[in-house]
Amino acid sequence: MDILFASAPSFDQPLAVLKHCHDRIRKQLSTLEKLLPHLEQHGADAEAQKAVLAVLKYFQNAAPLHHEDEEIDLLPTLVQTAQAADAELLATLLPKILQQHEQMAAQWHSLEAQLSLIATGNAAALSHSEVAAFQALYQEHMQIEETQIAPMAMRLFSAEQMQKLGQAMQTRRGVNVQ
Repeated sequence: MDILFASAPSFDQPLAVLKHCHDRIRKQLSTLEKLLPHLEQHGADAEAQKAVLAVLKYFQNAAPLHHEDEEIDLLPTLVQTAQAADAELLATLLPKILQQHEQMAAQWHSLEAQLSLIATGNAAALSHSEVAAFQALYQEHMQIEETQIAPMAMRLFSAEQMQKLGQAMQTRRGVNVQ
C-alpha cells in the first residue's frame, strides 16, 4: 500500500491526482469483484475481512474527498471558464455527473452495510447485482471524466486555476500547503 502513495502525483498536478484516484477506485472495484467468488468458497475468512476493510476505508474516506474535489472545485471552475461549445458540453455533462455522485452514494450505502457485516465475520454474502451496478456506474462516470472533463480542464485552466485546484485538494485532505 505504501507504494501506491509513494507513486501518487503531487498536488501541483491536480488532474493527475484525480486520475490517480480513479486508478485506486478501479483497484477497489476489482477487489469487490474478486470478493464475490471468494466469499462463496471461503466465507468471511481473514483474507476476505482484510480485503473488505481496505474497500471500506477507501470508499468511506478517499472517495468522498474525490467527489468533493469535483463538486466544490473542479466543476465550478470549469463552469466559470468554459465558453461556446465547451460550455454547451459541460451543461449536458454536469447534471449527469452530479446525478451519478448521488447514485454512487446510495449504492455505496447498501454495499457498505453488507461489507461491514463481512468485515466483522457476521455475514459472508455480498450482492452480485449491487456490486455489478456499482462497478458499471463508476466505470461510466470515470470514462466521462477522463475523456471529457479532464481534457477540457487541461485545455482551459490557467496555471493559477490549476494551482488553486491543487491547493484546495491538498487542504481538503489535511496535507500542509506550502
